[in-house]
Parts: sequence; C-alpha cells; structure tokens
Amino acid sequence: MKIINAKIYIIHCLVLIQIIFLSCDKKHSETPKEITDKTTESVDQSLDSYWYQGKAEISSYDLEQVRYGQKHMGDAVLIFVTEDFSKSKQVKLDNPSQSGTDKITVLKMNYSKKFNTGIYPYSMFVSSFTPIGIDVAAHPIKISASIQEWCGHVFMQMNQREYKYEIEQFSYFETEGDQKLILPIDWCEDELFNQIRINPAKLPIDRFKIIPGAFFTRLKHKALSATDAVGRLQDINTYTQAYQIEFPLLQRNLKILFNKNAPYEILSWEESYLEGTEQMVSKATLKKRVQLDYWNKHNVEDSIYRKELELKY
Repeated sequence: MKIINAKIYIIHCLVLIQIIFLSCDKKHSETPKEITDKTTESVDQSLDSYWYQGKAEISSYDLEQVRYGQKHMGDAVLIFVTEDFSKSKQVKLDNPSQSGTDKITVLKMNYSKKFNTGIYPYSMFVSSFTPIGIDVAAHPIKISASIQEWCGHVFMQMNQREYKYEIEQFSYFETEGDQKLILPIDWCEDELFNQIRINPAKLPIDRFKIIPGAFFTRLKHKALSATDAVGRLQDINTYTQAYQIEFPLLQRNLKILFNKNAPYEILSWEESYLEGTEQMVSKATLKKRVQLDYWNKHNVEDSIYRKELELKY
C-alpha cells in the first residue's frame, strides 16, 4: 500500500510540474499586438516633458532659395507643437474633453519660407500632422500646403483615409487646374521633420518609395506621385546626425542635420537638384530657437519676438 501511495504521489508531482512548465511556456509565447504597415508606435517617453508644457518650439533659419535659376535670400521657420486632433474630421478640436475616442494627439509642424524674386515676394507654407502614441496611423493623417506670389495662388491638401491618401489641389495654371486624386500610402517628404522630432531611428533607410514635398512639386510643376528614393542615416560627430535622401529619378538630393539627442532639434537642411545642366542648391541654417505660446502673442508689443528670432521677411 505504501508503494502504491508513493507512486501516486510521484505521478501527481510530475503532472503538477508539467502544468507549471506549460503555463510558463504560454506566457513566454504571448507576443504584443502586431504593428502592421498600416499602424506604428510613435512615442518617445523621454519627450513628454518637452512637448507637453503648453508651448510651441519656434526656430528661425537663414534661407537661400533657388528660383528662376538664381539664389534668393529669405527666412524659413519651423514650428512644432502638440495638439488635440479630430480623427474623423482631421481638424484641431474645439472641445477635446467632449470628443471621446475621436480625439488623438498629433505633432503639428508648420514650415514656412519667405523670400523675394525681383519685385515680387514668395510666401510658402506647409502643415503636417503626425499622430503620436502606440498603434497609431503610420504617416501623417493630414498634410496641407500653399504658395502665394503675385502671379497667383496654389493650394494642396492630403488626407489619410482608409489606408490611402485623398488629395485635392488647386492652381491658377491651366495645365494643373483643380484636381482630385488618390495615392497609396507611402512615406512623404513633408513628414520627415516630424519623424526626426519623434524618433529619428525610424526614418526610412535603403530603398523605399516617397511622395516628394509640396514645395518641390509645386515650384517644379511636378505631378504628385511616389518616386524611388534611397535613405541614409549617419553620425556626423558626437552631437549631430545627418539624414540624406537621394531621389534618382528627380536628380535631387536632400540632407537634414539635427541634434543626435532628444528632442532632436533641426539644425539645417540642404537640397540640390539639376536645373538644365546646372546644379542648384537651396539651404537653410539655424538662427534662433525659442519656446513660446505664440497664439497668445498677437499684440503690437509682442513684435519683440520677431526681433528675437531675427525674422526679416
């Protein structure tokens, strides 16, 4: 009887050990929800204290812009700020606390260029809205751009809906006119600054498809479509990294320098391309940077901040 009880005890112990091993194996085999090419993790916890203090980061740059085969001096400005955004309407929310699951957080970039060509001025502006968080839409959910000069006005908007870009563009040129088109979701040049600010380690490298920036396509009157690109990310020194893109079919290159450590401030950028047989180079170099609630600085006395940023145009 003692032998039988001992055998039963041993069997119970073996069964218990097997259950424990199976339980542990199951826990180790469970993996996080897969992030597909439609969604991504767009978050850097170390940046929370920087981006959520009720201010925008405003940076001014000395601009050298090529237009009509000549180089023109001007100002470029980059503004980065987080906002509560409507996922369905794709606009800034008036009442975020009442918006429920429609509310998402985005990093908004406003990028402007101002320069003169002879007698008349150019004013160029692009906004890009990149979702921030875990399992959020990959790539911007909205990009809009406009260019104004004395000949007329051009406007373009891209909205990410149902895993595609719905695009509308309007132009005073007859051959461009009013257009609507749909493009598959790819990388966009106009999201690269945001991607650097959020997490430069996720910049596209090697070969990939990208939709060229609105400034380039509008000034060169190029159709909006994805093109081949080759990306490289490299260290320049202890504190600086460079991201470079080659656009082989456009005979164009873009190079962005930024701080290697968070919050990854943009230091300069340079684009080169062929115009006829001549190599043209446009570039922007950092002048000043401030953090400011600019939306409250609209009185006459607040013009001192323009002086602080050394804005001339």
